[in-house]
Amino acid sequence: MPKKRRNNGRNKKNRGHTKPVVCDNCSRYVPKDKCIKKFVVRDLIDVSSREDIAAVSAYKKEGQQVYIPKLYHKLTYCVSCAIHARIVRVRSRIKRRVTKIPRRR
Repeated sequence: MPKKRRNNGRNKKNRGHTKPVVCDNCSRYVPKDKCIKKFVVRDLIDVSSREDIAAVSAYKKEGQQVYIPKLYHKLTYCVSCAIHARIVRVRSRIKRRVTKIPRRR
């Protein structure tokens, strides 16, 4: 039987078993090395609200900006949800061998 991928769709390499994680979209249990991971860094407050908070802040000094924290969250998806949400795409057999990460826009 021919193999579709060199790594069999996993990142396990000499580990017998990996713990399952829960897909954030459909709650399916997926092995941690097989799931698609996406790290999201977002502002806790949108830009217009941030300007309003900075204007009325008691901690703001002359020439300083108000620090508003960011939201850090690691999302894990199963393969079918990642394809459906267009986080990863289906690639041809030749393009599947390319392991270089594409440039961000």
